[in-house]
Amino acid sequence: MRELPAKRASILSAALVFSGLGLLSQTIAPPVRPLEPVPNLRSTYVLGPEDQIVIHASDVPDLSDKPLRLDPSGDINMPMVGRLHAAGLTTEQLEAELTRRLKVYLEHPEVAVTVAEFHSQPVSVLGEVTTPGVQQLQGRRSLFEVLSAVGGVRTGAGPSVRITRSLEQGRIPLPGAADDPTGRFSVAELDVKSILEGASPEKNIAIMPYDVITVPRAEIVYVMGEVGKAGPLVLSEGHSISVLQAVSSAGGVLRTAAAKRAMILRQIMGGPKRAELPVDLKKIMTGQANDVPLLSGDILFVPDSAGKRATARAVEAVVQFGTMAGTYGALR
Repeated sequence: MRELPAKRASILSAALVFSGLGLLSQTIAPPVRPLEPVPNLRSTYVLGPEDQIVIHASDVPDLSDKPLRLDPSGDINMPMVGRLHAAGLTTEQLEAELTRRLKVYLEHPEVAVTVAEFHSQPVSVLGEVTTPGVQQLQGRRSLFEVLSAVGGVRTGAGPSVRITRSLEQGRIPLPGAADDPTGRFSVAELDVKSILEGASPEKNIAIMPYDVITVPRAEIVYVMGEVGKAGPLVLSEGHSISVLQAVSSAGGVLRTAAAKRAMILRQIMGGPKRAELPVDLKKIMTGQANDVPLLSGDILFVPDSAGKRATARAVEAVVQFGTMAGTYGALR
């Protein structure tokens, strides 16, 4: 009967694991909003090769309302107008040029140009987003708008977003941007939470054609066993955290812990197997041994002093198969 309170506390600690994961997802999941129309799309979108347009010209049935695709060189070829280089023009500029050429035949030509299909301003959005793939900018778009257009970031996303831009488009206008080793790209990393919550509007920069936006998966370590709050810890800065830092973040060790017999379960060369690395947590906590760094994916396991609790291998299986709350509680 004396062990009943401790047992209940341990089960409750394990049950909090998934709720902790839920809280983590709330901190990095975006407020996904519908993509709003760009008011000045006609004046900002620049036509390019493979774009498809529709031209309406009053009193010119041979030109009107027929889909027309810009060729790979960005040209269009039409009756009465001839070959015209449309790439690099906005729809308004193209209307003005068509009007000028049609004045040879009509006194007051009326021309309207609309874009039927966008193909010339692709942006790649990769990683932990709802619908990764290639998006067409369709006018001036900010980083937030592009992330919203792909459904926002997933719950497993890390704390940062990376933008890679060809130097032909200019360097990314952010203080932390740097050229990559090849000298061909400008690269910058931003705090995705600050962008999604609007905390850093100056970092919500305009995205350029051919940018690559990457949202990496969150780097996580797990602290399991006889600690105050077992569960995952997101590595928000860098890719390492020490054993003491992890234990402190997990609420410290319980009185029932066998701190001397703690161990780190670490993947071997990224494979399915894990190595068991003994850690004398008691000596580390008293300054008799050096602290040990944990790497992304590590499981720090603090066993029970009575030796009747979950084994390290059982905890590893629970973490891998995502059944912490039920299985870990049952093992207790």
